[in-house]
Amino acid sequence: MDKKQVWISAGIILNTAQDQVFITRRPAKVHKGGFWEFAGGKVEQGETAEQAVIRELDEEVGIRATELEHFMALEHDYPEKALKFDFFLVKAFEGEAFGKEGQPGEWVELQRLRDYAFPEANDAVLNKLLAM
Repeated sequence: MDKKQVWISAGIILNTAQDQVFITRRPAKVHKGGFWEFAGGKVEQGETAEQAVIRELDEEVGIRATELEHFMALEHDYPEKALKFDFFLVKAFEGEAFGKEGQPGEWVELQRLRDYAFPEANDAVLNKLLAM
């Protein structure tokens, strides 16, 4: 049976100095629950990845992204689902980032990202971020 591919667009939200990133923790009940992540979500039909990340960041962390840069695209297969990701660096935004859906959120120094448990699909993103 073919796994359904889910297209996810996520924002790597940087502070003004671009040395910290805002991450949120996934609710315990969802896929990869308890892991930390870059805010984002599914790209809806008729939406571009960029439109999706702007919408998702507003819904999840209460910010309006004003400057985006495509960071990387990758695909990752889990036993239960296939994911396709587009990650964007969010270099400027309006508002204050917080866990708008009640999820924990934290500003973390880029160099400390490895101290947080992320889903395996994020490995390549973390490696590239830490090399910046």
